[in-house]
Parts: sequence; structure tokens; C-alpha cells
Amino acid sequence: MKKSIIYALLFILLGAAIAFIVIRNEKKEEEVLPIKERTGILSSSEEYKATKQKADDLVAKIKSDPENIKPKLELASLYIQEGRITGDHMYYDAAAMKLANAVLKTDSTNFEANVFKGTIYLSEHHFADGLAVAEKIRKLNPNNAFVYGMLVDANVELGKYDDAVANSDKMISIRPDIRSYSRVSYLREIFGDYPGAIEAMKLAVSAGPQGDEGTEWARVHLGQLYENTGDLQNAEMQYTIASQERPNYAYALAGLGRISRATGYYDEAIKYYQHADSLVNDYSLKDELTDLYALNGQKQKSEASAKQVVDMLMKDAQSGITDQNIGHYADRELAYAYLKTNQPDKALEHAMMEYNRRPDNIDVNETLAWVYYKKDDLNYAKKYIEVAMKTGSKNPTLLCRAGLIYGKSGDAAKGKELITAALDKNPGINEQLKREAQKFVDGK
Repeated sequence: MKKSIIYALLFILLGAAIAFIVIRNEKKEEEVLPIKERTGILSSSEEYKATKQKADDLVAKIKSDPENIKPKLELASLYIQEGRITGDHMYYDAAAMKLANAVLKTDSTNFEANVFKGTIYLSEHHFADGLAVAEKIRKLNPNNAFVYGMLVDANVELGKYDDAVANSDKMISIRPDIRSYSRVSYLREIFGDYPGAIEAMKLAVSAGPQGDEGTEWARVHLGQLYENTGDLQNAEMQYTIASQERPNYAYALAGLGRISRATGYYDEAIKYYQHADSLVNDYSLKDELTDLYALNGQKQKSEASAKQVVDMLMKDAQSGITDQNIGHYADRELAYAYLKTNQPDKALEHAMMEYNRRPDNIDVNETLAWVYYKKDDLNYAKKYIEVAMKTGSKNPTLLCRAGLIYGKSGDAAKGKELITAALDKNPGINEQLKREAQKFVDGK
């Protein structure tokens, strides 16, 4: 009898302990993360001072009135934007997701919270999850243009290009603005229509306020479109305007760096990229530096930079494994990074992981094809490059890679045709790729 009483008391105590842990974890989960201090030049801007003050005010409001959802939504929006500006998506996406989930816990149909959740999924490359949330939101509000933008992005990344076009048409019919024009531009580029893509991106730039991050992002992409058609003069002009309208804008500086690289001024290009890299946390800038150091004969710096890129991406990839709700999927990027560190087997492992998530995406198929090419497996390389070419994209790097794959698979005429078109369009193609492609065309 005494033993049964003791066991009963133990079960009661155990239940109380578990309940305490659950409650404690729930409170911890809903903890509001503060805005991070920016470093370097970005920390002294008036924009950041205003952003930080607003964030601090919103955090204080949330703590004083936890039931009020308005400041949670405002802070989530601010954090998503701060992630774009600083490149620190891992921190800010997690912080914003906590806030969105806190709102959805009490109101599962809250429109803004669902939008933020879907946006974060897309930012972290959880494209299937992002599509599912976007479809849910469309049912809540079928006449909201932003929702159709999310549907465009998710469908593009999953390789559902016809669905992306249909949603883009719907989006622009509701609200022709910078967001809808930029998506029209991107889709036209995917389908090989560079003149149409440039026209739409010009409309996007003109629709946004000068100096705004979104406007200058669009202007930089306009510059990249000019680059891909070989018009370096207009490309440089767009990057210069963007850097003037938004001083210390990393992606405008990187654009100017690409122009310097394309014209052979490697030292100048490196300075642009080093400056850009100091401003935001973005692996792609370090990846470009890796190539520039190699071109400039700085082998040790190139190798160190390549290793740093792998380390950065592995950290992101690990976050995707440990927290599948918010961690960043970075396997496509890792595949290219491992090729640069001469680890083709690792590259194939990560390229396949990305392919298994989204087998219809042309960029993913291009990555897998290129990895197989580097592994001298031309049969598989050709299989995947054919899928990568299915939309008629005229991206010069894709054409160059496809040309090498077709050419070395026995179709020399097609290979030379594709490579010649690529080199004519963009003198700024990666120098190593350009040399390899030119060597094939010359029959060497």
C-alpha cells in the first residue's frame, strides 16, 4: 500500500516536472530576439539609427503587452527587411519566424503572419513549404498581389514555370508595381527574352523610390541583364547610379567589380568585392573573390577564400538539417563550392540533395550537369543539361556549359554554336570557363 502511494506521488511529481519544462520551453520559444548591432559603415547610417530605435520600441511594446499582435507583426516585417540589408538571414529569419508563429498560435488565419511565414520559407529555400503557405494565403485573400508574387517565386524555384507565368499575369493585373514588373522581367529572362526582360526591369526601377533597397536591388538586376547581353557600358551605368543613390550598397559595388574584372582590372575588382564583402554577410561575394584572387595570381588567398565559402555554406546547410522549419538549404551553392576545392564527390552529393528537392528547376539541373561534366560522366551531364535548356534560357554561363557538354558528347557543331553565342553575349563570363570553352572552339 505504501509503495503504491509512493509511486503515485512520483508520477505526480514527474508530471509536474514535465509540465514545467514544456511551459518553460514554450516561453523560451516565444522569446523576442532583439535587433543586432550592425558593424562597420552600415552601423553609422541614419537609416539604421531609425530602424534600431523602431525595433527597440517594438520589442518594449511586445514585452509590456504580449497579447497585442500588432507590434509583433511590425517587428517581423522590420526583421525580414533587416535580413535583406545585412545578409544575416539566419538570425533575422529565425527572429521573424518566432514572431509570426506567436501570432499564428492565437490566430491561424492571420494574413500578415502567414505572409511573413511564407516569405521566410522562400528566403531559406524551403520552396515546397513556401508554396503550401502561399496557396493557403491565396484562399484567405485571392485579390492580394503580394501573394501572387510568392506563388511566382515558389513555382519558379520548383520548376513549375507555366504556373509561375500564370501567377505573374494575375499579380500584374492586380497591382503593376516594382514587385510585379521585376517578376515579369525574371520570367522573360528564364524564357530567353532579354530585350523583354530589360524593358520590364526598367519599369520596375521607375516604379520604386530612388535609394530604397528594393529599387536599387532592381537597378542592379537591370545592370546584370545588360551584362548578360554584352552591354557593359549600360551595366556599369546602372551599378554606378545604384551606388550613388544608395551609398555602400554591396550589390552595386559587386556589379562595378564585375565590370572591372571583365575589362581586366583585377586589382580594382578585388577592392570593390572586398568592400562589398565587408558590408553584408553573403557567401556569393566571397565566392567571386575566390575567382578574382585566382585570376590575379593570388593562389593562397584564393584557396583560403574557397575554404571559407565552404565553411559558411556548411553552417547554413547544417542549420537546415537541425531545424527543418527554418534552417537554410544551401546544397546547390555547396555543390559549386566543392568543385572549387576539388572535391567532386562532395559536389555530387550536395547537387543530388538539391535535385531531390526540386528536380524540375533548370538551375538545379544545370548544377548537376556541370558536376557530372567535371567528373567526366558526359552521359549524365547531357541528360541534365537538356532539362536545364528546356525554357530556352540564353544565360551565357548556361550556354557555355551546355556547349562544352554537347561538344564533348559528340555534337561538336552544336557545342561550338552554343559557346560562340555565349562568348559573343557576355565578355564577363568566368575566366576559367571562358578559356576552357574557347579552347574547345579552337579545336585545341
